[in-house]
Amino acid sequence: MAKGNQKKIGGKPLTHSLLEHYQPIDGVVDEMVDASGNPRPAWRAFLEALEDLGPEKLARRFARADQYLRDAGVYYRVYDKAGANEREWPLAHVPLLIEEQEWAAISAGLVQRADLFEETLADIYGPNRLIEKGILPAGLIAASPEYLRPVVGTKPASGHFLHMLAFELGRGPDGRWWVLGDRTQAPSGAGFALENRVATTRALSDIYGEMHVHRLAGFFRRFRDALIGMANDTGGRVAILTPGPLNETYYEHAYIARYLGIMLLEGEDLTVSGGKLMVRTVSGLKPVGVLWRRLDAAFADPLELRPDSQIGTPGLVEAIRRGTVSAVNALGSGLMETRALLSFLPRISRELRGEELLLPSVATWWCGQDSEREHVLANLDRMVVGPALSTRLAFEDDGATRLGSTLSDAERAELVARIKDGGGDFVGQEAVTLSTTPVYIGGWLEPRPASLRVYLARTPDGWTVMPGGFARVGFSQDATAIAMQRGGQAADVWVVSDRPVERETLLPQEHDSFTRSMPGSLPSRAAENLTWLGRYIERSEDTARVLRAYHVRLAETSDPETPLLADIRDYLEPFGIDVETAIPLGLISTLDSAVYSAGQIRDRFSPDGWLALKDLSKTIHQFAKTVAPGDDATRAMTVILRKLAGFSGLLHENMYRFTGWRFLEIGRRLERGIQIARMLARLTRKGAPDGALDMMLEIGDSVMTHRRQYPVQAGRRTVIDLLALDPLNPRSILFQLERLKAEIGMLPSVGAEGHMSPAAKEILQLNTAIAVMEPSDMTAQVIDDLANEIGGLYNSLAKAYFG
Repeated sequence: MAKGNQKKIGGKPLTHSLLEHYQPIDGVVDEMVDASGNPRPAWRAFLEALEDLGPEKLARRFARADQYLRDAGVYYRVYDKAGANEREWPLAHVPLLIEEQEWAAISAGLVQRADLFEETLADIYGPNRLIEKGILPAGLIAASPEYLRPVVGTKPASGHFLHMLAFELGRGPDGRWWVLGDRTQAPSGAGFALENRVATTRALSDIYGEMHVHRLAGFFRRFRDALIGMANDTGGRVAILTPGPLNETYYEHAYIARYLGIMLLEGEDLTVSGGKLMVRTVSGLKPVGVLWRRLDAAFADPLELRPDSQIGTPGLVEAIRRGTVSAVNALGSGLMETRALLSFLPRISRELRGEELLLPSVATWWCGQDSEREHVLANLDRMVVGPALSTRLAFEDDGATRLGSTLSDAERAELVARIKDGGGDFVGQEAVTLSTTPVYIGGWLEPRPASLRVYLARTPDGWTVMPGGFARVGFSQDATAIAMQRGGQAADVWVVSDRPVERETLLPQEHDSFTRSMPGSLPSRAAENLTWLGRYIERSEDTARVLRAYHVRLAETSDPETPLLADIRDYLEPFGIDVETAIPLGLISTLDSAVYSAGQIRDRFSPDGWLALKDLSKTIHQFAKTVAPGDDATRAMTVILRKLAGFSGLLHENMYRFTGWRFLEIGRRLERGIQIARMLARLTRKGAPDGALDMMLEIGDSVMTHRRQYPVQAGRRTVIDLLALDPLNPRSILFQLERLKAEIGMLPSVGAEGHMSPAAKEILQLNTAIAVMEPSDMTAQVIDDLANEIGGLYNSLAKAYFG
């Protein structure tokens, strides 16, 4: 680089400048450099630190951040022509830096806006003075699908309509921040902001530690404490309501629930009884006092809102009416996201608060008014025109919003005719020119358009603003490319101070009192998924053991028609296991079912557990493409068994011994008991092929134990004694029954206190009957019947706890 072209940071020449190819866009504010091309104050030390790292080390640092996100399983669901697909979280590695003083001004403007929205909603769903005075058009409000008539006149139990908000901001060419859109329905992204912070600091921990960046944990701690306080007022629990795993931001729902220690529920987990919202748990119905909903309000109650909703809870609106539960945010609050309302906010602010907006909205004109419609038509070339009732930002709309300057003559004539014919259906907005922020591409920094999403949470002391948030960054210069569904990236946002900042965490202070929550409030759906997770993992392990034993012998004989191998093939066929394929689809399907069950309870899974399970799934799918029968398949099954053991060990050693762990353990023991009994009946029957007993010991992982325990070669009675009746062998049927008796006996009571549950009685009877048996008593039919009886225990458990 020529000496004359070198740029300086704080007077220091850059020897390998990241800015060598950095070309700010004319007429656009750049967040990193000023109009003269010099780095802004907040960026100087940051850029110096990046320069000191050098390109190779920096690339390794950023790869570390990406690896963290992959390991943590952070994803965003994308919907396209191919359907719904999970996309790895697209982190833009360079954070957006904002000075503390500027952030204070942003925060003040957003707090004012939040208070204004609260008062506006209280009026719209209350006395309606804004409509009465003509400040808001009645037709506009009534036409909005977000205006929910069933909750008109309902006062929130908490006293407030709004508790968690997000605002999308953009900096215009004049350097001011403008509000592009409001998120009052069920704001998403706060959890992703946390993950952005973790990933970015993994890469730039030394820089982060030196730059006095405000922490995010305090924001979440204050909001969590506020939710708990609200729940105490209503005498219930706090829960997050999610649409389910197919939602585009489900990962975040599970992450926030796990981070804050809050139950994650779906609509089917809830019911309304006696006017109270209740969660179905394995301990019976328990009241929910605060419901932090992450689904659109219209889907929340099929009884009074959208009758086609399959993700809501019938009667929820009535429970809210009675004041027995607080909704976060209140049903109907999504109305404030309506694009057309932006044009009325300045006047509403003057009417309700006697104030001008500190942070203006992007200029908006509702075409339902004559003068505004004429203004839009006269200035169409610099307008973005879209649906008046849309709750999406202009650059998020998929074809519904048109940029006037890009229209052909025919398209322009058609749009003008539509606006003249039905002006109330349209809004015109000034075309957004977003500021740019640097992204790291190919070893250099390049400018890309960005918007800033900021979060506010209500606490007893008023609104608290997350000191950061996340920025949406485009992958190209096109402003529409910042939308996540269109390939946009997400960047961490650092609010930088010139002095040390408080190191806040979620942990309580030394003087804070605490109580240990007693286990038991486990949602029934979660208990069922934990049980099936245990069953699927155990079923996968058993199948892999049988297949390994099969392929070991196939490798030795190269003859699949030997009596023993043919017998195993006939045994597995009804279960969908085709031994002619090295990695049968039936085994893959079972493991996929385990991943699905775990995915339904992500909030109860550690990142390590999830990573181990996904790694296992990835391994088996890769083997399915490359592994051949025989010796190759034997080695593959050993790898699969080792990874299954690692996953099971993680769960066994790391999960708290609460009710959820018991259902997971019950699932494992049920399935192991069933599988051992079925195989034992098959391989110890009269007329079983030669080598069947040795294979049974191998499948039961008990070859060495048998050699130590019995001074004779394997015989039918010794094999049955070890694998059916030995209470100390973790692979025996009796061992499974002993564990089942212990765990089922410790489950919450669901009937009359002091009485054994039907499942507890069944396992006690079964356990006692087997414990007194002798090997000679256990015919193949007796063992096969035993497998069916163990399987029947699940039905009793399901009836008691999963209904």
